[in-house]
Amino acid sequence: MSAINVKDLTVKFPKISELIELKESSWFNPEITTFDEAIKDVGLDATNIKDASDRLKRFAPYLCKAFPETAVTNGIIESEIISIDNMKKALEEKFDTKITGKLLLKKDSHLPISGSIKARGGIYEVLFHAEDLAIKAGLLKPEDDYSKLFSEEFKNFFKKYKIAVGSTGNLGLSIGIMSAKLGFNVSVHMSADAREWKKKKLRANGVNVVEYQNDYSVAVAQGREEAKKDPSCFFIDDENSKTLFLGYSVAGERLKNQLDNMGIIVDKNHPLFVYLPCGVGGGPGGVAFGIKNQYKDNAHCVFAEPTHSPCMYLGVYTGLHEKISVQDIGIDNVTAADGLAVGRPSGFVGRAMHRLIDGYYTISDNQMYRLLAMLNKNEGVKLEPSALAGMEGPIRVAQNEEYLKRMGFDEKTLANATHIVWATGGGMVPDEEMSKYLEKGASL
Repeated sequence: MSAINVKDLTVKFPKISELIELKESSWFNPEITTFDEAIKDVGLDATNIKDASDRLKRFAPYLCKAFPETAVTNGIIESEIISIDNMKKALEEKFDTKITGKLLLKKDSHLPISGSIKARGGIYEVLFHAEDLAIKAGLLKPEDDYSKLFSEEFKNFFKKYKIAVGSTGNLGLSIGIMSAKLGFNVSVHMSADAREWKKKKLRANGVNVVEYQNDYSVAVAQGREEAKKDPSCFFIDDENSKTLFLGYSVAGERLKNQLDNMGIIVDKNHPLFVYLPCGVGGGPGGVAFGIKNQYKDNAHCVFAEPTHSPCMYLGVYTGLHEKISVQDIGIDNVTAADGLAVGRPSGFVGRAMHRLIDGYYTISDNQMYRLLAMLNKNEGVKLEPSALAGMEGPIRVAQNEEYLKRMGFDEKTLANATHIVWATGGGMVPDEEMSKYLEKGASL
């Protein structure tokens, strides 16, 4: 790979100067196009999402037994969506900007089993692999009652196999907990950004945690190398996995059911805006893909990243995708938003979704902490810092006149809009750790 000439790049892409200076920045993509046109970039479609949804339904009886907390949803791993009217007022006052339409919070932060958005894709890919192994061994058929997997027979079978993954924290939690429950020997390669409590929780579940003093990219690379040496080891590739991506995408149909049940209309005159925190891109990319499949041109997804880790913004904005990292332009990739501490984006997601994502913005660590404290004060909801990255999304949209004009949004249409902030993690943060978050946020 040739060296990045930052000076030349900055001339061609002026917003890079804002990123280098760690300023909060917004960029709304002029290349977005219709769903029917942009879907050609993805290489996946609604039939792939249905296949993933059907597989999760097959595993539901097993999940009910293995994780009794999922019994209330009949083994379907899903989160609630709530109105946050008090937070909406607080945001309007703080930023002196009107948020037209409804403001909702999607609480993937409180998904069962692993308490983050990664409970979608991570758990799905482990189940996909387990099903594949069991069917090939003649132990399972798709028409079986999958609760049979909750047995010593299957645990002993899966013990012969290994799973490895590189993670900043939450993906490791979901994959580690799920793999160990099934019986796999699982190793989670964790970057320096990973929280200590996440490592402890994994070890308590029988997971082998391998620690690094480097960032996410090194943890992933090492996990990939370990798997290459062992034919019984399956590496879950957060950077490029289409299986992970499809696990996340099932969120779209489920969100539509929730909004339908709430009587919320989404059409041309009632647009939907969804704000998703972004690390390497698989989680928000997959969720956005699922949402766009449901609502097509009436859904508008925006990715939010820390000022110190704007990898997807940088990759899509320059068109260099995984060929450029934030370190290449002098950014340190050190952020309190541990789940978003990624220096190099997924090339698969960046290219697949580059004409389907409306915009990207960066937010400072201090602002995430302030919003964390504000949300707790106004709504009694506790999240980890990274999950607040999307909270400023409705403000960034409201303040960007060029984007609103280009998209043809008038005041009447925006008054009918629904804004969803996707809360990606925090449900399993220990009380002591959460108290520190809230104290820091209140002090800023």
